[in-house]
Amino acid sequence: MSVRETARHIFAELKGHVPFTVLGAGLGIVFMLVFNRTGVVGNRVLFSVFHPAHVVLSAMVTASMFGIHTVRRRFLLALVVGYVGSIGIATLSDIVIPHFGAHVLGIDVPSHGDLHEDGAGEESDGHEDEGIHLGFVDEWYIVNPAAVLGVLIAFFLPRTKFPHAGHVLISTWASSAYMLMNMRGDLTLVTGIGVFVTLFVAIWIPCCVSDIVFPLLFVRSDIELERACPNHRLHSHPHSDGK
Repeated sequence: MSVRETARHIFAELKGHVPFTVLGAGLGIVFMLVFNRTGVVGNRVLFSVFHPAHVVLSAMVTASMFGIHTVRRRFLLALVVGYVGSIGIATLSDIVIPHFGAHVLGIDVPSHGDLHEDGAGEESDGHEDEGIHLGFVDEWYIVNPAAVLGVLIAFFLPRTKFPHAGHVLISTWASSAYMLMNMRGDLTLVTGIGVFVTLFVAIWIPCCVSDIVFPLLFVRSDIELERACPNHRLHSHPHSDGK
């Protein structure tokens, strides 16, 4: 398959995922409305559940795709590829994009009322200016083993599958929980639109790179393309490809 043909398939897949990603971002807004009053501690707990779960699923599909397109099954190499791919994609989707999205929108900046609510100028509700929260560093004892678990599942149980929709939903919840961890005040209509765009980008680019671009980089023919992405001609993508 030529570079042009591969690029055309990738573009078609990205375009076909737009409606599905819009739905996912919408569900992310619903998630934030439901848990808006949970507080920083509660949202940190939610993030500590959904982010490692996303890492497991990412490691599963990355290691599985690598195994499908390699002749010799070498666990150490699969571990490296699965770990780097899953940690990189999940960190970008769940943390980096939501973090900078919140900063651009200004929803992570305390208002004048927030700063004086406790009288002494201290931030309320348990908010602290901690900067970006990197799961594989700050919660290394949870996130890193999660990546290894995903690789182990893919290596020893390669037929294990998880619906693509489930992966997107968990990724959305992780991104939403991260934004809630850093959000000050209520989710208004204006900030809601900005959050929707942020969630759309956080879901669309990383997840499509992981589920679509990565597999297509390995294909060498239309037959292999059909095997790696059997629904690519339909663009509806019910994908049960390990994520």
